[in-house]
Amino acid sequence: MKVVILAGGQGTRISEESHMRPKPMIEIGGYPILWHIMKYYSRYGHSEFVICCGYMGNVIKEFFSNYFLHHSDVTFDFTDNNHTIIHSNVAEPWKVSVINTGLDTMTGGRVKRIQPYVGNEPFLMTYGDGVSDIDLPALIKQHVNSGKTVTVSATQPSGRFGVLEIDEETNSVTGFSEKAVENKNWINAGFMVMDPGIFDYIKDDNTILERAPMERLCADGSLGVFKHYGYWQCMDTQRDKQLLEQQWNSGHAPWKVW
Repeated sequence: MKVVILAGGQGTRISEESHMRPKPMIEIGGYPILWHIMKYYSRYGHSEFVICCGYMGNVIKEFFSNYFLHHSDVTFDFTDNNHTIIHSNVAEPWKVSVINTGLDTMTGGRVKRIQPYVGNEPFLMTYGDGVSDIDLPALIKQHVNSGKTVTVSATQPSGRFGVLEIDEETNSVTGFSEKAVENKNWINAGFMVMDPGIFDYIKDDNTILERAPMERLCADGSLGVFKHYGYWQCMDTQRDKQLLEQQWNSGHAPWKVW
């Protein structure tokens, strides 16, 4: 499956760094968090990516444009017509499409815009600011067996996020609430699986994926949930970034499975 990553927002809550680069390019351990997310998917054999860009999208394009050069040993011979010698071929087994989905486009609109790049097949989708040790094969298997249009992963962090209302018997999402009241609430952790039918639920650039489309999917009984009891962490603030840095530097980052 192709992996769609939303990477176009301005990241205003971590403006200490996002004024210089898009939020997914903020580094953890010397690499953008976007890279960490892609490494995780790639570990499970999902190596074709569609990056939905917007704010400072050229920074993302330049990163991938220069990726091979920055990760290989190179000799630049200026005495021989600027001849370049590559001593090691270090590259990821990735195919990456970096798509401009608009500066002010909402999350749903960004997904709608990349429809030509995923075709008429199911795809994986997540946000460009969160890492996890989620069981991707199990998530995909549940989605395929469920017949749902979309399956979202759910986790239980501290209560500052919008929450999911879940039907325990059918593993279906029945509604959304703006904010969690208690830590027992489940939130959308990203790491979704979507069938092409999702595009029928998205109107235009102004559509916020987490509102009208998800509400309609709930009403139709077409939104499934995969409960994740393990590690999940987003990088919403500078404090989150520092926590991720500490975990990475400890040598025991839960999402590092490669």
